Amino acid sequence: MITLYCNSNHNSSNFNCDQCHSLIKYAHERLENCKFGCNKPSCKKCKVHCFKPEMQEKIKKVMRFSGPKMIYRYPLLSLKNLIK
Repeated sequence: MITLYCNSNHNSSNFNCDQCHSLIKYAHERLENCKFGCNKPSCKKCKVHCFKPEMQEKIKKVMRFSGPKMIYRYPLLSLKNLIK
């Protein structure tokens, strides 16, 4: 989702800009250390917020932009996510 956002908003070609790359790195780092592991609920439903408020806002912005576009880019993955 971050790559889709970056390519559309930061005029990046196949790679993410430095700002988006650091956001991906931060997200992976936080999710790897999540105490819920594979059973983690969506962030909206989670009682423990792993992300700093500043980073949470950045992720929300990315998800609001990329979420609707994911349906067209990755329909099966989107459907699987919706069912889950």
